[in-house]
Amino acid sequence: MAKSDLLGGSLWDEYSDKVTTLMNNPLNQGEITEETAVANGHKLIVADFGAESCGDAVRLYWEVNPESEIIVDAKFKSFGCGTAIASSDMMVELCRGKTVDQAVKITNIDVEMALRDEPGTPAVPPQKMHCSVMAYDVIKKAASLYKGVDVDSFEDEIIVCECARVSLGTLQEVIKLNDLKSVAEITDYTKAGGFCKSCIKPGGHEDREYYLVDILADVRREMDEEKMAAAADAGSAGDFKAMTLVQKIKAIDEVIDESVRQFLVMDGGNMEVIDIKDADPYIDVYIRYLGACNGCASSTTGTLYAIETTLKEKLTPDIRVLPI
Repeated sequence: MAKSDLLGGSLWDEYSDKVTTLMNNPLNQGEITEETAVANGHKLIVADFGAESCGDAVRLYWEVNPESEIIVDAKFKSFGCGTAIASSDMMVELCRGKTVDQAVKITNIDVEMALRDEPGTPAVPPQKMHCSVMAYDVIKKAASLYKGVDVDSFEDEIIVCECARVSLGTLQEVIKLNDLKSVAEITDYTKAGGFCKSCIKPGGHEDREYYLVDILADVRREMDEEKMAAAADAGSAGDFKAMTLVQKIKAIDEVIDESVRQFLVMDGGNMEVIDIKDADPYIDVYIRYLGACNGCASSTTGTLYAIETTLKEKLTPDIRVLPI
């Protein structure tokens, strides 16, 4: 039967040939009985998962060798649309022959990619991407039953876009690193929001805890606050060359008090800033040693170098320190 005979128009053309073939002729549909697994000396795992957003459900059967933890056989039953059948069938194909630990690493993206005819062409339309997510979720459920752990233990990140498996941390980092300003840019960089679109903003086919519009707004606000803080710091201590003479002396005294003076005092000495002069491209800082530092041999070598290096690091590399 031709695609146009079933759905007609361009929508049907959005499904890959692999998907349409498996819709009607799944290769791994069926069940594995307890008797069969036991007879083979294996363990049977039966996992169920349902998608609240569309009412589809899938049951996954694993026959696992308990010694090697290899999934020696797998089957599925799907209660849903043709895309759910195709996704479940491919999911089973990907599981078979792998260990449980390897299988739990199979993502919905792996399932969707395996269903593509061409690497760059999606296998299903965006609104059907959730079917491959359901296949991913039932794998986690089966693995949790086998290992006797909570299914959430397989997730160590907050997933915002289930379709593209993009985490909150990844989104925040990508927005900051690339200075993204729109949801469209986020989708270009991460694929988040490019499929069912429920994660973009409230009002999609399912409610989400996090939405791209809110994440973008929060990160942009944080970036703006960081820029304002940096600008404030620059205004108070940053552009040393742009400061007035009084501001320069104050800034130098603060650095000396914080990082230098205590060491001079410990040896019975001290210092004071006498004058600051512009000597393009340098800024010459004239100092006078006090107490034991006055006349000390290191006042023109090691001590002078330490003072100058500290001021260069804290204020500007153009500083030269000249004792008088």
